[in-house]
Amino acid sequence: MQRRQFLQLSGFSAAALFFSRLNAESGVYDTILQYPSKIAVLRDGQWLPLTGSKEHWTLDRLSVDLKHMGHGGSSLGIELRAPGIALEKIRLSWDRAFSGTAKYLGDAWERSYGDLSWESGKLDRKAPWYLLVNDGDQTHAFGVKTGAKCFCYWQTGSGQLDLVLDTYSGGVGVELGDRVLHAAEIVTTQSRAGENPFQTDTRFCKMMCGKPRLPEKPVYGINDWYFAYGNSSKDMILSSTRSMAELATDMGNRPFSVVDDGWELGADFSKSNAKFGDMSAVAAEIKKIGMRPGLWTRPLLANNDKESLLRPLRKGQNGSRERYLDPTIPENLKRIADTIGLYREWGYELVKHDYSSFDIFGRWGGQMKDEMTVPGWHFNDRSRTNAEIISELYHIIREAAGNMYLIGCNTVSHLSAGVFELNRIGDDTSGREWERTLKYGVNTMGFRLPQHNTFYAVDGDCVGLTTQIPWKNNKQWMQLLAESGAPLFISAQPEATGPEQKEYIKKCFEQAARVQPTGEPLDWMTNPRPSKWKLNGRVVDFEF
Repeated sequence: MQRRQFLQLSGFSAAALFFSRLNAESGVYDTILQYPSKIAVLRDGQWLPLTGSKEHWTLDRLSVDLKHMGHGGSSLGIELRAPGIALEKIRLSWDRAFSGTAKYLGDAWERSYGDLSWESGKLDRKAPWYLLVNDGDQTHAFGVKTGAKCFCYWQTGSGQLDLVLDTYSGGVGVELGDRVLHAAEIVTTQSRAGENPFQTDTRFCKMMCGKPRLPEKPVYGINDWYFAYGNSSKDMILSSTRSMAELATDMGNRPFSVVDDGWELGADFSKSNAKFGDMSAVAAEIKKIGMRPGLWTRPLLANNDKESLLRPLRKGQNGSRERYLDPTIPENLKRIADTIGLYREWGYELVKHDYSSFDIFGRWGGQMKDEMTVPGWHFNDRSRTNAEIISELYHIIREAAGNMYLIGCNTVSHLSAGVFELNRIGDDTSGREWERTLKYGVNTMGFRLPQHNTFYAVDGDCVGLTTQIPWKNNKQWMQLLAESGAPLFISAQPEATGPEQKEYIKKCFEQAARVQPTGEPLDWMTNPRPSKWKLNGRVVDFEF
């Protein structure tokens, strides 16, 4: 009997073939990952095959080595050597055919953009970092561990499962020289008995991130952006803080008051403008009122810096007035570290750093469907991959922050895990358009909550409580955030905050201040904006 016929008759799934040892008597799969059947390299727009098998593959001076790692060889490490080569992409392929009725779920490069869902049929788009496949009976998960040294995505189709390693440096191939790149570590699993797809997803996220960095207590509070949109001042911030502080009743876990964009002096985030004055005084006043001070910043914006410190202009950027620091130049990293350290000296307890992915790549995550950035440009240092450069930036910010909490916004998800306590998981919600909150807020909560407390605390963004959005809508969004176990931030316009709203905010603050079970979307397999949820052990139907 042929191997394929045996496996079909004995009930083994196609994804189980990803493991190289099967115990047919017990039906239990050993955890040794199977080697890929093919490996190829991208050169001048063409995929060229490497020769070899199992552990070692080569083409000219390029070599790819695979090594079983972890307990019992449960993961597969990938090492690349490419002396004298500008290395663009490597593709590992396994001969895998999934059912025609299977559904697929991928992640996002940084924030999601209202585009996450279980997809049926052929999966045409890239699945960043990890891929879940549900065949109706089981859920199979394929991914790489967090902190990878290259950008990784999965694709499937035509009887093949591919993992592509993007080793670009800027918009050109990385020049590794003689060093070895420990590119990524593959992990995989499939659902256990009685485990639904959401539970498998959550367990798999724990496998991908062995050491998340999490807040000591649940994080919640206020942020001015969605009613001020940058038109803020010290007096406005303190007035908003006073009105909201009286609604927080948990003395053991006080809320944050985050000062968003609008406090800085031009593009200089080490100085405040005249509307704010002394930022250490602002922090002290927030503490005196009874909240914990937080601050927004944009570390790579560098409009006023010398040309020698700037990242080269990207193609098509010539008309832009914005310029950005090159994060491969040590002087720039020192400047960033000094600025983050300054916030700690001012007395802030949380820093939300934003725009770093856009300022590096010139694209939002939703625009990275084909490539991460435009081709042709490079950093000052061409010897490190984009992932390595970004990871160093994140760790510089982490070290400078000390015991301050960090919220990454527009940061690369898989590179943020284990580094930042919180991460913004979706694009901006709104204080003006309810449809935007539905698209970006509800969608990202439905599909990225498995990362909550497994990668970091997931921040689904704020409730934009304004007169422009019906209260009945914002009340539901506030309830979902407050009862999901994830951070709750509210942007409360004074004119939209009457007695009813204040009473509900008080209730939601009480919930958000304590540890709760992670919310679970019950209709996420069929609804991109899940409306049926399991929250604190009960089923809640929202009218989104």
